[in-house]
Amino acid sequence: MTDSLILNHAARVLDTVTPELRADAALRKYFLNAKRLGPREKRAVSHAVFTYFRWLQWLDLKESLQKRVDEALKLQERFDKDPSSVKKEALAARAVPAWSRDEVEFPPETLRQLQANPSLWLRARPGSAAKLAAALGNCVPSDASPDALRYTGQHDLFLTPSFHNGAFEIQDLASQLVGLAAAPKPGETWWDACAGEGGKMLHLADLMQNKGLIWASDRSERRLHTLKQRAARAKIFNFRVAPWDGSAKLPTKTKFDGILVDAPCSGLGTWQRNPHARWTTTPDDVAELAAIQRQLIENVADSLKPGGRLLYAVCTLTRSETTAIANAFTTAHPELEPCPVLERDPQLVIWPHEHNANGMFIAAWKKKRP
Repeated sequence: MTDSLILNHAARVLDTVTPELRADAALRKYFLNAKRLGPREKRAVSHAVFTYFRWLQWLDLKESLQKRVDEALKLQERFDKDPSSVKKEALAARAVPAWSRDEVEFPPETLRQLQANPSLWLRARPGSAAKLAAALGNCVPSDASPDALRYTGQHDLFLTPSFHNGAFEIQDLASQLVGLAAAPKPGETWWDACAGEGGKMLHLADLMQNKGLIWASDRSERRLHTLKQRAARAKIFNFRVAPWDGSAKLPTKTKFDGILVDAPCSGLGTWQRNPHARWTTTPDDVAELAAIQRQLIENVADSLKPGGRLLYAVCTLTRSETTAIANAFTTAHPELEPCPVLERDPQLVIWPHEHNANGMFIAAWKKKRP
């Protein structure tokens, strides 16, 4: 497909994007009707659309969409060859919206990282990373997690025998670090209180060697259905699904060795992967989500056993959703003591540039014994 056709397809997608219809959803909707586009063409169009939003503040909005997309792609190509071609002052002023700079003190390295194409991370089943890398090819291991591989190839991984055999999950490295921070032991009882489609729950189950029990909750029945499908493919059985809307009415009276609250958040940590969200997320979203996050960890706190651990994780970097939540919770709960995250401080910020992955915040507490 010629460059001009890629630009035309990308422009048509962008013409449908709204704050309500996100870029990724607009792409999926467009591809449903673009039957003649193959996997390679779809990747090129998707790349063009996401690149457009990554460089949006550098573009002349008076130009046609095709010209703007073309300029964004040229900026990306120049940046990829030489990241220093964009000055840090320009990144600070244009890479993120002004309101976010009041919430996050962005390191210059993170702002530069946000303009790079995101990496695709895989989580191999425990102890099988080398075998998986040999089967897939184009895999780079990580020093941060023994089962993490960065995939640099172009194959559709969902079509590989390794995927259908449950040999790996597509999971960002920062999310994998949440599971390692939880460090559940075989035979324990855990609660993944905001399990979503099960990415972190499956990691917990692997770390528990499929022993013990994990309660997996979410407000969405659809997401929990997907979780069960993923668990079946991975041959994970030590879990129980229990819908929960986040209210004080809990799905169980069980007391847990560990609770993970991977709370809904504004997602600033994913802005490299999802650049459209930079320009649709608002301070009101942050305030609303912070209230939900505080409610969630308050509601689960009493479900810990003595000596049990509570982990709070969000893939965002705003003060309102990270340190403010953790500090207020620590003050309100003297029966819980902050404990180290990955052998470091009780509050850990993972910046995108540190691991070529999403940004993440993790805090941990342990319930004091009587």
